[in-house]
Amino acid sequence: MEVFPYFGGILHPVISFIVSLSIIVFVHEYGHYIVGKWTGIKADVFSVGMGPVILSRVDKNGTTWQIAAIPFGGFVKFKGDANISSSHADFRSKSLNENDLRTTLHGAPLWARTATVAAGPIFNFVFSIAIFFMLFVSVGQVREPLTVSKINPLPFVNQLEKGDEIISISGYKIGSASSVSDMLENIEYDDPNSIKYEIRRDGEIYFVVGPPIDLPRVSGLVPLSAAVEANLNAGDVILEINGEPISKFNQLKEAVEKSSGSSIGLKVWRDATIFQTTIIPKREDIPQPEGGFITKWRIGIVGSIYPFDLLTEPIPLLQAVRLSVFQTYSIISSSINGLYHIIAGNISTCNLSGPVEIAEISSHMAKEGIQSFIQTLALFSAAIGFMNLLPIPVLDGGHLVFYAYEAIFKKPPNQKALSVLMTTGLTLVLFFMIFAIFNDYYC
Repeated sequence: MEVFPYFGGILHPVISFIVSLSIIVFVHEYGHYIVGKWTGIKADVFSVGMGPVILSRVDKNGTTWQIAAIPFGGFVKFKGDANISSSHADFRSKSLNENDLRTTLHGAPLWARTATVAAGPIFNFVFSIAIFFMLFVSVGQVREPLTVSKINPLPFVNQLEKGDEIISISGYKIGSASSVSDMLENIEYDDPNSIKYEIRRDGEIYFVVGPPIDLPRVSGLVPLSAAVEANLNAGDVILEINGEPISKFNQLKEAVEKSSGSSIGLKVWRDATIFQTTIIPKREDIPQPEGGFITKWRIGIVGSIYPFDLLTEPIPLLQAVRLSVFQTYSIISSSINGLYHIIAGNISTCNLSGPVEIAEISSHMAKEGIQSFIQTLALFSAAIGFMNLLPIPVLDGGHLVFYAYEAIFKKPPNQKALSVLMTTGLTLVLFFMIFAIFNDYYC
């Protein structure tokens, strides 16, 4: 079910972006706030959004919680801060007594300041892990023996029913999900409408005709991809490529790779109707496990080995935790690798997503449903946590560098030098934002 069904046109990506950003910023700033509170640092203001205040209230601790008119960003202004970036102490804080000075950010011990500043990105990472954990637990893993849970519309004879347990396909025994992958390397279809399935139904063994596996069927679409631009939908089945019949998803992948970006004619089946469309693959630089990138051509179609949905069962909790941490780590690792290669000039800056592209991705995933939208929140949260750890003044990473300097040299950085660095950092961040917006339009 679509997340924001009452907004269309340009409003949908705008609303999707605002909601996504507001949630992620709230998590980030709440990390600063709550750890600051735990370490004895008081907050004067917690704001979601910037600019004129729309709603506000003061809690029992004296913190003003507010929603501002400009829904881009947010901040926590701690006691003793001269501004919302926490880069300078208010000159009036020097007149505070020792106990009151301890409750300000700049008057707190180094360990408390470090923990408070680091908490923002850390909460972003924890938020991502929690979302992935929830998704792994709710979605689960494929149950064995493989059991049909949903019959999808297909242009093939299909005598399978919900609840059928798959014993064999075209004579190949199916003991587990991995055995299906092994079978794909050997199986060939003489007639895709006469695939024999051995199944167990209500305790009895039957032989029925079912659809071929590893079909060139669209099970999902990558946001902003060529497939989206070609108006393909989930559930579509690709019948022909440039006039040549295909029966396996791998044939589609090979044709796209060989195209080198030239247009491809597709014959598509959708809900018992057949139509023609043209798709133009997009270049993508893919990170490699050993480092570096290779160039691939992609159309943004997510496939599935199975032509039907399979029954799932709960995944073990420890395994879900492990997978969630690994998923978040992979996002951070890919971000580091990608940023390095963009700066080094090894890959195109078109691999960099700006606010316009992020808004479009949010909109696409919101249209896909609540699960896809939440998964996107996890991706963006991890990426924003990483970006905030970059050692650039005005970002959390820059503050942590200054704290490291203070820890090593037993004194804070020179205030004049700090002001220059903060101004330089702000300029860099603004330049990056403008560049990212232009990059969205011209790539």
